[in-house]
Amino acid sequence: METILNAFHIKVNKCCASCKHKECMADGTRFCSQMMIKVEQTYECQQWQMSDGLMNAGLQTGGVVRLNGTAEEIIK
Repeated sequence: METILNAFHIKVNKCCASCKHKECMADGTRFCSQMMIKVEQTYECQQWQMSDGLMNAGLQTGGVVRLNGTAEEIIK
């Protein structure tokens, strides 16, 4: 599995689990919205793009975290 760095020098594994196009189904399986197929966590394809959350990982000023069923929390 290939590892790349984001803008803040945090290592990110290049796989389905870190992809912008990943969606989780109700039964817990991963679905690629770009390729329209079910995928495994370690699957890697040519259309991979880093998710927005991982792009901002390591940002010194904090970030916004959205928890299921709750309001947004700002982490500083």
